[in-house]
Amino acid sequence: MSNHALSHAAETIRSARHVIAFTGAGISVESGIAPFRGPGGLWSRFDPNLFDRNRFRREPEKSWELLYRLFYEGAAGRARPNAAHLALAEMEARGRLHAIITQNIDGLHHRAGSVNVLEYHGSTRTMTCMDCGLQVDAADVPMEKLPPRCAACGGVLKPDVVFFSEPIPDHVHRAALAEAKACDVCIVVGTSGEVMPAARIPRMAARHGAVVVEINVRESAYTYETSTIFLEGKAGKILPDLASEVIGK
Repeated sequence: MSNHALSHAAETIRSARHVIAFTGAGISVESGIAPFRGPGGLWSRFDPNLFDRNRFRREPEKSWELLYRLFYEGAAGRARPNAAHLALAEMEARGRLHAIITQNIDGLHHRAGSVNVLEYHGSTRTMTCMDCGLQVDAADVPMEKLPPRCAACGGVLKPDVVFFSEPIPDHVHRAALAEAKACDVCIVVGTSGEVMPAARIPRMAARHGAVVVEINVRESAYTYETSTIFLEGKAGKILPDLASEVIGK
């Protein structure tokens, strides 16, 4: 990544009226959270069918064994926002970033202080009862015995994550599309651009005239077709530098 490219990206963002960010697993890797896809990804080590809604209904015990291991204990449970999350939160606080659309379910954008976050694939921060529909904060749910049960009716609780065979929540999908159409800069961070339908969002932004600033450790499906400016490297290094130039520290 050249200093010229970083300065060009910063100037583009400073002069924009409506900036959004679109983030993927790469931004959270630096917080110790493994991606789902790619070398070393979760799907190369675990059965993705355990994250199918129909399978979950039939065998919630098996699904929850993996859910708990991956999302509520170990590295994921201890994960904290890194410098990239914090940089986006500061840009929003300074009025330079309007919204974050994230494919991640780890809640790290919220923990970093970001407010307008659209969690396209849901979040592990809350759970919903499969029987009565009660939604609860995951931090308040005892998990000594799995699967966890609803305090109101005894039904099985499911994390509010979009499983296979589940649709993207309509209100989130509509809000994300509206942001893509409204923005004049879309900052893409840490994503391959291959997971549908989420991957369409930066492409839609570009079709509506937005400049796409891509930050990735390697070239992606966006780099040559969609991105206007490509900043190659780790988000935890590039985003703080970019935010500093944008904010004018």
